[in-house]
Amino acid sequence: MNSPTLGRALILLMATATGLAVASNYYAQPLLHSIAENFGLSTTAAGTIVIAAQLSYGAGLLLLAPLGDLFEQRRLIVTMVLIATAGLVISACAPNLPWLIFGTALTGLFSVVAQILVPMAAALSAPEQRGRAVGTLMSGLLLGILLARTAAGLMAELGGWRSIYVLAAVLMAITALALYRALPQHHSHAGLKYPALIGSVFRLFVEEPVLRLRSLLGLLSFSLFALFWTPLAFLLSSEPYHYSDAVIGLFGLAGAAGALAANWAGRLADRGRGALGTTVGLAALMLSWVPLAFAQSSLAALLLGVLLLDLAVQLVHVSNQNAVIVLRPEARTRLNAGYITCYFIGGALGSLLGTQLFEGYGWNGIVVAGLAIGALALLVWMLAERKRLKLHSQPA
Repeated sequence: MNSPTLGRALILLMATATGLAVASNYYAQPLLHSIAENFGLSTTAAGTIVIAAQLSYGAGLLLLAPLGDLFEQRRLIVTMVLIATAGLVISACAPNLPWLIFGTALTGLFSVVAQILVPMAAALSAPEQRGRAVGTLMSGLLLGILLARTAAGLMAELGGWRSIYVLAAVLMAITALALYRALPQHHSHAGLKYPALIGSVFRLFVEEPVLRLRSLLGLLSFSLFALFWTPLAFLLSSEPYHYSDAVIGLFGLAGAAGALAANWAGRLADRGRGALGTTVGLAALMLSWVPLAFAQSSLAALLLGVLLLDLAVQLVHVSNQNAVIVLRPEARTRLNAGYITCYFIGGALGSLLGTQLFEGYGWNGIVVAGLAIGALALLVWMLAERKRLKLHSQPA
């Protein structure tokens, strides 16, 4: 079934599923200090939970997401949601750090179902609505990432840090049933066997310079996102804040406004102005670290920085994704998988860097790294745009 069949109700369900799936990788972030106390862990050891989530998600993107171009997508999506649910159950029951990492990794591996839903939405949408459809799903994704922190913090206050994993498992099981009933059957066969299918992802990087550029920008932008959010729980649980898990989780609400940028970016892409969204987003991404430099002593500066950072990351991400999935309609899932793999590798690197810098240099180390990476991302984009415009202005 390849004709556009995506109605408002279905796209909202897909956006909800996308948000819930990706949220599964972020419940631990506001709880890191509580989990560290429970298991007797250092800051760096606790940070391995977040790194495991992002690396397993990246592995799933490379190894599992391309299956969307091989198997019937409704059945694949429902199966992956159920396996991710099993990982949440394991995390909820984990007696120690290795079991928690195993449950986290299993969930992360199969929560890449979100990145099968996005190209499926693009395929089922009319061309003039494709950017908006992708933007809506990405709004769901960002809300899932950010509200996961709020939900985790509140549930931790009510029933301990494990309770969020129980609730998430129930919601994911319900989502699997809803998707099975609502999604149309959709098969986009690439005509390749699995090894060739995975190899074709790497070949797309060789053949598509836009994919290479956008993947690098995605890697750098999401590394900044993780660089900020991973050590935030440690900052807010220490002087001068001494906040509880619930209050730390509420900071996800401040960043949730970034979801508004997704629809704007989608509309810009539909009007052929995706480059503008990228430029604005990267500039804002670098500038967000100016107020964040005062986060240790000013709550207002911290909230302003969170808002600006998340708006910028989402604006860049949706602009990137819309630029990538239109390159080859027959390979949307693989293009998206290649891009998102780099995106979450950036997240893992940002988390690793964040825990190491915070432990060694405190919040000032985080800010210096954030400004440097933000400036690098903007420089890469401006040089690429300069080259593109120069080539475009030359006579054929």
